[in-house]
Amino acid sequence: MEEDHGNSNSSITVDTTKWDRSVWLMKCPLVVSKSWQSQAAASSSSSDSPQVAKVIVSVDPLRSDDSSALQFTMEMGGNDVGNMPKSYSLNMFQDFVPMCVLSETGQGRVTMEGKVEHKFDMTPHTRNMEEYRKMCRERTNKSMIKNRQIQVIDNDRGVNMRPMPGMIGMIASSSKDKKKAVPVKGPEVKRTRRDRGELEDIMFKLFERQPNWTLKQLVQETDQPAQFLKEILNELCVYNKRGTNQGTYELKPEYKKSVEDTGTE
Repeated sequence: MEEDHGNSNSSITVDTTKWDRSVWLMKCPLVVSKSWQSQAAASSSSSDSPQVAKVIVSVDPLRSDDSSALQFTMEMGGNDVGNMPKSYSLNMFQDFVPMCVLSETGQGRVTMEGKVEHKFDMTPHTRNMEEYRKMCRERTNKSMIKNRQIQVIDNDRGVNMRPMPGMIGMIASSSKDKKKAVPVKGPEVKRTRRDRGELEDIMFKLFERQPNWTLKQLVQETDQPAQFLKEILNELCVYNKRGTNQGTYELKPEYKKSVEDTGTE
């Protein structure tokens, strides 16, 4: 299969020999993804692939024909996992948009690895919740430490203290200039994205302070781009479309319990 790009003569050939292979799509926590990436980088020089995890499938014999009766659990492999939970629950989605998985090599070869048969959402298992809370507390405490630096300005001629472009319109005009000065609109503030794990820890701290927040309030508190903040909120929170808290976000029940328990400790 070839894909044309506009009027150019270049094309991409996609290897579809494995198009009918069943593939599982799983959304995993950031700490798990980093652990797997570090294990893959450590074993890149070796020909043997490490076992990063194993999946345990539990079947109810009285409901063997019901797919919703299946329970999936993932046990992490390896010893270098620190305080990261060792066991996770895999919540399977029944309905999702049909998708395929593509891969690309360093030489530009594109291969269709298969079609997505099951989609899962990976969450810490209840028996590992204490380890997960401890890990969240450690990450939160680490993210709250700010390394401040003092810079000495060697140039004492005021070059670094010139008016910004947005302040030009604020300069008073002379008495000879009868026209009213048109204020110059200052440049829009571009917010820099924080590390995803660091931002999640800050969000948990904010929801410890109060249970409901609007998007505008969270943007002001975190100084993060609204679109990036929405991605985090969709994972951690539910949006209230009606009721007394209409237009606000609050933590999902599984995260709310963890935050409440952390606050009591």
